[in-house]
Amino acid sequence: MPKKKIIIIGAGLAGLSAAWHLKKRGIESTVFEKEDTVGGLCRSTRRGNFVFDYCGHLLHFRNSYTLKLAGSLLNVNLARHERNAWVNNSGIFIRYPFQANLCALPRQIALECLLEFIHASKLPRPRNIQENFLNWVNATFGKGIARHFMVPYNKKFWATSLSRMSCPWSDRFIPQPSLSDIINGFFSESGNRFGYSATFWYPANGGIDQLARGFEKQIGSISKSCCISGIDLKNNEITIKGAGRERFDTLISTMPLPELLKIANPLPGKVISSLKQLRWNSILNLNLGVEGNCQDNKHWVYFPQKETIFFRVGFFHNFSDNNAPEGKSSLYAEVSYSKNRPIDRKKIISRVLRDLHRSGILGKKNRVSVLDVNDIKFGYPIYDRHYSRATSVIKEFLSRNNIIACGRYGSWEYMSMEDTILDGKRAAEQIKP
Repeated sequence: MPKKKIIIIGAGLAGLSAAWHLKKRGIESTVFEKEDTVGGLCRSTRRGNFVFDYCGHLLHFRNSYTLKLAGSLLNVNLARHERNAWVNNSGIFIRYPFQANLCALPRQIALECLLEFIHASKLPRPRNIQENFLNWVNATFGKGIARHFMVPYNKKFWATSLSRMSCPWSDRFIPQPSLSDIINGFFSESGNRFGYSATFWYPANGGIDQLARGFEKQIGSISKSCCISGIDLKNNEITIKGAGRERFDTLISTMPLPELLKIANPLPGKVISSLKQLRWNSILNLNLGVEGNCQDNKHWVYFPQKETIFFRVGFFHNFSDNNAPEGKSSLYAEVSYSKNRPIDRKKIISRVLRDLHRSGILGKKNRVSVLDVNDIKFGYPIYDRHYSRATSVIKEFLSRNNIIACGRYGSWEYMSMEDTILDGKRAAEQIKP
């Protein structure tokens, strides 16, 4: 009996994880990657003596399995860090999470946040609260914390209306301190870091791409610089641009759903309609190598105010000493945008640099010597009122056509790096020998 032909589209973390878990079970697969290197968004670049990741990517582990797996892939080249994250609110640095460290705010604003939180905590929880993210924020944190951080930050990050978003992801990714935690944080800085990101792991040497390279070494051959330009659903074939066609029995796709469905044929009307309902934001990530020391102890900082163009700044040199030469610093600034909230591409770099200086992240002595810009079309899938039905229709259709959707963009879900690795494992386990 001939072996089943398993094809994986994409050698990001999800595709690599799927291939690795299939190989562990003795099942062969062929991985096609459009770039000339593996990793997807889990990539790193070297610019002179600076190491930059493609965007802000850190490893947070809830699951002992993934921690053990990452440790084995990196061959102990994995360092544990206690998160040192902050919120910059109109020039005031507040330890993250904002809602548990109100003591750093002006007293009147802190009191407003505390009293509104107490008021909200006494109200009955509205039905179907997760169908409206704005209502969820107000009900969970009160209108004070919502007004001074949660609403402006999330509007900036998601680049869409919060009242049109659902939030099945919120309980997993947004820290929700108790009333006693909020009260304690009103009087003094909290010693509790809260949330899934309280600790993180990062390679001691090399950037985050070391994890992807660890997968690649154990998987073996991966077909790179291979762009999939068509998927024939009737004949179970993919077309590789400039390299012919390949048949498959099962296709594991980590391509963004909008990209996948553009090249798949034939599609029924309800799938086409569902495709048109998918929404997402995009991320422009600016990496910088600068002269001198910069924010020596911080890992990343959130910026909720609209006056600052970026929503987050992170510091590669504080993830690993090897990411920047001695006496220099490496950092990234992330700007979110969407079709409805575009950015001025001609002015964006100068605006980011200006705001880095205005916010105090860069000082007069921090001359920028290296710039590296990554424009990420698909940033985060947006959960709106159409999300659940549209993704269900699409995934059900793909499944009937021997395609397993996998990873953040393939599954079209808000996932951490750990989630992505586990989703690759899930996809591999659906395939019978």
